[in-house]
Amino acid sequence: MKALFFIFNGLDKHSGISKKIISQVSALKKIGVDTSLCHLEVNNEGEHCRMINDDVLVNYGTGINAKIKKRINFNAVVDHVANMKYDFVYIRCDFNASPATIAFVKKLKRIGVGLIMEIPTYPYDKEFDFKDLYNTVTLMTDKLYRRKLAEYLDFIVTFSDYDTIFGTPALRISNGVDFDSIPVKCKVNEFAGRINLISVSEIHFWHGIDRVIAGMSDYYKKRTAYDGTDIDKNKYPDIYFYIIGRGFGQEFYELKELAAKLGLEDKVLFYGNKYGEELDRLFDECDFGIGSLGRHRSGITKIKTIKNREYAARGIPFIYSECDDDFDDMPYILKAPADESPIDMESIVDFYAKVKLTPDEIRKSISGTLSWNIQMNKVVCKANDIINRQL
Repeated sequence: MKALFFIFNGLDKHSGISKKIISQVSALKKIGVDTSLCHLEVNNEGEHCRMINDDVLVNYGTGINAKIKKRINFNAVVDHVANMKYDFVYIRCDFNASPATIAFVKKLKRIGVGLIMEIPTYPYDKEFDFKDLYNTVTLMTDKLYRRKLAEYLDFIVTFSDYDTIFGTPALRISNGVDFDSIPVKCKVNEFAGRINLISVSEIHFWHGIDRVIAGMSDYYKKRTAYDGTDIDKNKYPDIYFYIIGRGFGQEFYELKELAAKLGLEDKVLFYGNKYGEELDRLFDECDFGIGSLGRHRSGITKIKTIKNREYAARGIPFIYSECDDDFDDMPYILKAPADESPIDMESIVDFYAKVKLTPDEIRKSISGTLSWNIQMNKVVCKANDIINRQL
């Protein structure tokens, strides 16, 4: 079986989304699917290119015309799919339904190739920043054309609990883990009067990081009621918060301003984008993961986030506020209320002190169910059924 994994954007080594895409492609190859990745790239000369793996499929040139062409002209991809005789095309949705993308999938459908689209989050309308004109126009256009686009898809891959999306059947899977690329935490820090929290994300408002900073402010205010020499560091340990990642909006800077305003500059540590050995070292220093704490802000109650799975693969307990049925009953999970209240730091301290599982034991709890090999195999099985019915 042959597949083309198609994305509308480029790859970034700092991006968790890019790491996920690469892991999905790797998983498809491991389970026997001959898979190529189609993505965008800007070369050293500033030319905008559409790539198939490491080879240039089409060079759109430079300037504004190139930027427009790469968003609306997919003819080279259609020809490539026809020539290579792929069995299915797996498209990662970029919330960009339009006459151009409809024409793209319509042409692919005429070839007879299977068409699958992954929608990373659903519903997603409230994730758009309506203060930004570009975001507003993008969403309005998507809402106008997305049902028509979905008519040409064989099915949609979702990490929600919906059985249909935009009138098209949905396959529910979980975000997975590439266990080969994520090492387990190599040491357990002694509970010696300090807990280090960690958040790894492309920072957005739905991650609710501000709730943690507000909770730390409340915690330290309460702790100052004690004389410094009499503080029980087992009950009131020092709490530090490692924030990894930046994002593309103003949230990163707003969080830095919030930490400064609350007098937490020395406790809330902003590291920016980290990956590889630097990221591994930071995880080794940290004890407890901060998952999404503001999904209610974007209208989502059930989701299977990448960060939850990475924390478990690393072997650390963590907190989140949404519903994630892969983790909701795990003994190393602390659930936060899905509201705007500051996160109770004392509850984290108490919970962390009671978790007795080792990093290896936490990792093993998901190793048999949440690998990308297992999750992408569900996609391949359904795609194979559809292809066989069409023969």
